[in-house]
Amino acid sequence: MKTLLVLAPHPELAETLRAGLSPEQYRIVHRAGVEEAEPLLAHGLANACIVDVELAGVQEIWILEKLRRRAPRCPIILFTGSKQAEWEEEAYLKGATHVFAKPVRMRMFTAMLERLWTVPAAAEAPHTEKHPHEVAKPPEPAQLSGAAAQASYQSLGALRGFSAILTHSLDADAMLKQFLLLLRELIGINRAAVFLHQPVQWMGERLPLEQGRRLRAACAIGVAPGLLEHFELSFENGIGGQVSRLGRILRRHSEEARRDAETQKEFELLGTQVAVPILDRETVVGVAVFDGHITGEPLANGELELIFHLLEQVGLAVKNIWLHDQLGSNHEMMAGILRELNNACVVVNRDLAVLHSNKTARRFFTVSNRRTGELEFSDLPQSIGAKVYQVLKTGTAIPPFKFQPEGVPGAVYNVSIVPFQRQTGTQPASALLMVEDLTQSEQFRRLELETANLRLVRTMADRLAHEIGNAMVPLSTHQQLLADKYKDPEFRASLDAALADGVKRVTRLINQMRFLARDSVLAQEAFPVTPLIEEAYQEARKHQPVKSAEFQYKDEDKPFVVTGDRAALKHALTEVIINALQANPSNAKIGVSLHEHANGNGRPALEIQVQDNGTGFTSEAAQNAPSPFFTTRNVGLGLGLTVSRKIIETHHGKLEIVAPKSGQSGIIRISLPVDAAPQG
Repeated sequence: MKTLLVLAPHPELAETLRAGLSPEQYRIVHRAGVEEAEPLLAHGLANACIVDVELAGVQEIWILEKLRRRAPRCPIILFTGSKQAEWEEEAYLKGATHVFAKPVRMRMFTAMLERLWTVPAAAEAPHTEKHPHEVAKPPEPAQLSGAAAQASYQSLGALRGFSAILTHSLDADAMLKQFLLLLRELIGINRAAVFLHQPVQWMGERLPLEQGRRLRAACAIGVAPGLLEHFELSFENGIGGQVSRLGRILRRHSEEARRDAETQKEFELLGTQVAVPILDRETVVGVAVFDGHITGEPLANGELELIFHLLEQVGLAVKNIWLHDQLGSNHEMMAGILRELNNACVVVNRDLAVLHSNKTARRFFTVSNRRTGELEFSDLPQSIGAKVYQVLKTGTAIPPFKFQPEGVPGAVYNVSIVPFQRQTGTQPASALLMVEDLTQSEQFRRLELETANLRLVRTMADRLAHEIGNAMVPLSTHQQLLADKYKDPEFRASLDAALADGVKRVTRLINQMRFLARDSVLAQEAFPVTPLIEEAYQEARKHQPVKSAEFQYKDEDKPFVVTGDRAALKHALTEVIINALQANPSNAKIGVSLHEHANGNGRPALEIQVQDNGTGFTSEAAQNAPSPFFTTRNVGLGLGLTVSRKIIETHHGKLEIVAPKSGQSGIIRISLPVDAAPQG
């Protein structure tokens, strides 16, 4: 099976090739960029590299050069949307194998792939004559001499021995120990030690820069353990500094080492003769120091070259171990966080297997496997499991919803389900189920609501009792004097006035309670606004007598007609005008103006502005005046503007108290729709 590496910012090209090619012959691997594909390119795992080129320019040529440097023998196939002759020529010169124009034509592309790895028959036929510049074929294994065959078998044995250390590929200490023992067996090394630096970002913590430049002993043979416990190398000076700067093998008696006293001192303390850098093909991750053979002879250049290349593979393995340890640490940290959360967390994969569940999740849901105590997908309630399956199939999160489990009265859960998307696929690999217990918060909310309602009832009862008591005082007084002074004309006139005033006050209270309890418009009729305002002003004068009052009205000489409950709107305007009359009882001046404007939806509306000649609203009064039971007077319930706002809003209008300004009197604006009947 051939592996085709597809480099493209979007997975469409990879999906097209995956659908058109035989899965038994080709494996399609998608990566977004060259950096992500580095492991595949470095280890030669890709048989061909396919690059999706959106624009033919310098950047794409640069990507082609990077691919050629990292995988010089890998065929490179380009797909471009705009095939330009000059750019295509440059691409071939930089190493492109083929350049295709989009869209992908699968028959031609499949034929090209089949020829890409087909060896021509002429190349397989033996040559009778040798070209002057032709390289001689190596001899067949059967033609090797006895010494050459023995050397080949020794090389295979060394390769087998080196591959044996891969069994310890996730344990750096064991791997390095096996590596040094292998070198002792193959080359006969007397003394050796490996020093590694610790990554700056390690186990979720960022180490100080100077600490990340130190090299600590990771493994040694033939060196006293007590020495290595208190001995370190550094990338700043000594052996570590020399190897880091040179990037090559350093001998103790070389010119660079002899000029550095610190390097000579470290070689002497360790009892070694040579230092070899440990590279991961990019940077120096450590230093290995060696003595000579166990026979006392120094290491030859060929042996050191072999050690250098083997250590390069060891450096890659060490780096992978670090990454694995970091990934394991992050996974353990996240698992610990999820485990200790008060919310239930469950991760479910596409096969409906539970990958993770914390203790809260196991407490919320019934566990079917009593022996292990692990949560299974079948333990989830059917309604929740169905939504998890929906998220896994569609890859789309669903809005959080409330869930009330059966058999647990009063319990309320808030459930949210989100998918975990793959970077290279459209379907989620798994889904995260989060369940929050809202039982206590819901109980607290209900208690707060009940408490608020009780406070409201208590305040309303207190205000009603006070207001009705004020209305009953003069009636009670006249009732006590009725038998003695009934024939007195002056007493009868006083009784009539007291009865009229009491009826007005109680009637207003009844109307306020009735309109406050309504949530819809009971009557639907069209009527002009001008007579309604005149009637509201006269009604307000009855409830709020003043010494003198002046009423000014402006309607732009335009008849305005609204639709709704006429009695309710009259009561709302009456309450607003009563509030204006109370602003200056000694010499009240009320100004009402009407004009048409556009509301927030762009539809025509009628604006009624009521202005008094008082001192104006304070900041506190402007903010709290529409609130229930807010009043600045000693009498009244404080429901006038509250009822007005409720009536206006049920007619899809708006009541606004204008923010106070210095020296400005009070202004209240009412907006009502004029082109459509309100809906209850």
